[in-house]
Amino acid sequence: MSHDEDHITSTREKLVRMANQIAAFFHSKPREEGIAGVAEHINKFWEPRMRRQFFEMLDSGTENFDELVVAASARIKRPKTSEQADMSLGYSQPTQAESAAPLK
Repeated sequence: MSHDEDHITSTREKLVRMANQIAAFFHSKPREEGIAGVAEHINKFWEPRMRRQFFEMLDSGTENFDELVVAASARIKRPKTSEQADMSLGYSQPTQAESAAPLK
């Protein structure tokens, strides 16, 4: 396993651990308040890259996440993909003809 793979694994494990720690705190609240609290915390404090990776992990399976995190995921803002973010700024990838054109 390469160093990069170790980093990816540890980052994923950290995200799961952080999400589950947030859920552990909110388990002391009534269920609906707990779901809202988990979602609000992640929306407020996790940057888009963290939330993007969080959803990639959830889309692959929820077995490592606390059930409160899974329930809250419906209220967590799913960040745009890099391509969607570029398009919303008016940037698009150059066409093949544009990228093959000689520079002047």
